[in-house]
Amino acid sequence: MIQEKTISKNEIKKQKVTSEASFPDEAFHLVDINGKLEDAIQKANVSVEKYDGDYKKTKLYMVENRGEIDPHEMFQNELLLKQIDQIGAFSVTILDKLMKLQDSPYFARIDFREENEKQAMATYIGKFSFTYDNELLISDWRSPVASMFYDFDVGPASYDAPIGKVSGSLKRKRQFKIKNGELNYVLESSTNIQDDILQQELSHTSDEKMKSIITTIQKEQNLIIRNENAQTLIIQGVAGSGKTSVALHRIAFLLYRFKDRLSAQNIVILSPNKVFGDYISNVLPELGEEPIYELSFSDIARVQLEGVIDFEEEKNPLETYDKQWVKRACYKTTLEFVQTMDSYLEQVNETIFEATDFSVKEFFVAKEWIEKRFHSCKDYPIKQRLQIIADNIYHRLEADNPMDEPVPKPKTVLKSLNSMLQIKSTLALYKDFYIRMGIKDLFVMPAKNTLEWSDVYPFLYFHARLQGLKQSKLIRHLVVDEMQDYTPIQYAVLNIIFACPKTILGDYGQLINPNHQHTLKQLCQIYHGAELILLNKSYRSTYEIINFAKQVQNNSSIDVIERHGEKPSIFYCQTKQEETKQIKKQIKSFKQSKYATLGIILKTNDNAKMLYDELSKDYEVSLITPDSTAFQNGIIITSIQMSKGLEFDEVLIVSVNQNEYHTSFDRSLLYIACTRAMHLLNLTCVGEPSSLLPDSM
Repeated sequence: MIQEKTISKNEIKKQKVTSEASFPDEAFHLVDINGKLEDAIQKANVSVEKYDGDYKKTKLYMVENRGEIDPHEMFQNELLLKQIDQIGAFSVTILDKLMKLQDSPYFARIDFREENEKQAMATYIGKFSFTYDNELLISDWRSPVASMFYDFDVGPASYDAPIGKVSGSLKRKRQFKIKNGELNYVLESSTNIQDDILQQELSHTSDEKMKSIITTIQKEQNLIIRNENAQTLIIQGVAGSGKTSVALHRIAFLLYRFKDRLSAQNIVILSPNKVFGDYISNVLPELGEEPIYELSFSDIARVQLEGVIDFEEEKNPLETYDKQWVKRACYKTTLEFVQTMDSYLEQVNETIFEATDFSVKEFFVAKEWIEKRFHSCKDYPIKQRLQIIADNIYHRLEADNPMDEPVPKPKTVLKSLNSMLQIKSTLALYKDFYIRMGIKDLFVMPAKNTLEWSDVYPFLYFHARLQGLKQSKLIRHLVVDEMQDYTPIQYAVLNIIFACPKTILGDYGQLINPNHQHTLKQLCQIYHGAELILLNKSYRSTYEIINFAKQVQNNSSIDVIERHGEKPSIFYCQTKQEETKQIKKQIKSFKQSKYATLGIILKTNDNAKMLYDELSKDYEVSLITPDSTAFQNGIIITSIQMSKGLEFDEVLIVSVNQNEYHTSFDRSLLYIACTRAMHLLNLTCVGEPSSLLPDSM
């Protein structure tokens, strides 16, 4: 009989000693799996070497006999090379997964007894599936049966299989820690088994790359990951709720579930900056999937506006003090602005084209026919309609030409139709909008043929109606991270370019742009019918840090996981010199600690650069700016803007005084900075402390 043993988190450290004695069946099973993995790896190596040899041999034959091989044989050899290359690449993928499994083959076991069956069947769950001699020994964490590990405790359980819902009962749940092929510990089923593992994982130090969370996925997260039906899924998650990680695991699940019609090349993620993109880049490869392509809104604009018009990059609103610029930017971030543009474009559709009779020699088409055809093609951009009408007229004239006279070519007809347009270019149309709406002062071009950033996506919206945009048929799923940082008009343009399912995530409590005037409710209006999911539990930070951050933001809805640590400390300084000494003292303390990352966070990029210039004389520090491309361990100096999405073992927020942080928007910024800390949070202040800080401090 297998020995039952429930192990609490306080006993986890003892597991390396007790696991084999307490769970001899699991120790024997791991030895067996390790042996089969070793054998499979050897066979995979032989396979890879064979295909590599076959490829080189065939290539050499083709080179040495190039002048003697007839075209038919050359073609056959080229096909053979392509086939060997494809099979060889597949073999390398299998070998790579086996090598990863060798370190930690599985992390869980469930024993499930189906209804009307006498015995329970054991299923081991790992990062990938493993089949040996046609027997499935490890199930992929994304498989239907594995979902029960995340969704059910011991007792009644079920899962959705391709054949339908399978019901029964879970008789056992075990969780393992296996490293370097050795069993560190086994946890027997209990209601808090995953909490114990979660606590241990959260206590680890941070890393240069975001890691997978397959061993600690929570039930509410699993529902998001395995949601395969939502056309648009909106995830509103508080800081540290794991929303980005969950979204990436959902992508991994969709790639597994729809492998026959979805690949990494079909998925794009819109991320806020290159550093964040680098930080999350390891998650999908760690799960055995290829990295997905990253884009920014600037990248999209450059592709769409190439050869049309130039634009300025987005300015940092915290470092821009032009009141008129702020007024223009604020207006263009509202949902009402989109609605005003829609109203204008509806009117323009009736007035922009004034049809006249088309007449060339004896060929004639009445203006009434042209106008009727123009409005019947209203689903197309205006200039595409004219091309359609030009083709229609050409074919009509050709059909009604009994004397076989030379018919005007479509290009000639199109030129005539274009002359009937009252507004010829997108820029002219966009300028007319501001004049007609009586808001001429809200459109300013900083240079010739150059748009302000706030005009780029409104301009693209007009360009879509007049000329049409380049639509992506290759992309079949779009992930939008930091949803609160983008405006309604940007979403409207995204929906034109990417007509595909979307996973949209972020936190409207973490706004970094004071000019943005939109809400989560308005985003849901744009995506009418979207599925909205709220994640209110924060996992990143200790109870003390999140409790501090909750008071900063006046948000009591955040659920805090019970992981305790030191209370945040505020160091009050009389002068900037004293503050600098305190910063250096914190750096010294960090270097003597067990932690891997210290984030020194300032309000703006300019402030971060100044502190970096000062500290880099004496310390090895890194500066993250909008131009940075990578995240690395150590001491990192950055702004709140660039810290979003990142996490640090320890955070030091500099200059938290009343002058720097006093508005409701500053409350959001301070909340973002505080919630970057995993284990330790400190703040410095010169002069009057910010009124946004908790009273108890």
